[in-house]
Amino acid sequence: MDHIRAGLFILLIAGLGGCSGVRTTVVAAPPPPSSPIQPDAPAFQAPVSQPAPTGLDDYKTQVARHVLQHNPNLAFSGTLPPLMPAIVVLRITVDRQGQMTGVEVQRSRDANASRVAVDSLWRSLPLPPPQRLAQADGKLTFSETFLFGERYRYQLRSLEPPQAGE
Repeated sequence: MDHIRAGLFILLIAGLGGCSGVRTTVVAAPPPPSSPIQPDAPAFQAPVSQPAPTGLDDYKTQVARHVLQHNPNLAFSGTLPPLMPAIVVLRITVDRQGQMTGVEVQRSRDANASRVAVDSLWRSLPLPPPQRLAQADGKLTFSETFLFGERYRYQLRSLEPPQAGE
């Protein structure tokens, strides 16, 4: 009987230990590719040396161009419709070297579109280094919006003019 109580106590403590009010999504290693669309992307390419970003908007533009260079078959060109099939907003954290240390889906109603966006980031690593924009802890956190057209092709908000109807 004491063994059963001890076992139940251990299970209760272990179960409570898993509860937390803080939700973080830290990504240590890339997940296996699982996008509904597998691009014919070239193998890993080192980032091209770029001038230091002048501010956060400039850095986001550099990152957006870099992601599109590494995922050319997923780029959507042309004017997006007023009602897009999917919009995904990612919160991205990078270290001083441009390695992604965290990614979190902030907004999405389409799990496949979310997977396409996250996988596109993984294929693009390392991202351009944030240089002086990194905080005291050596990291920079920012958001990027993936605007999806047809067939899970996207544009990145940091590079695009307003959509039709804006």
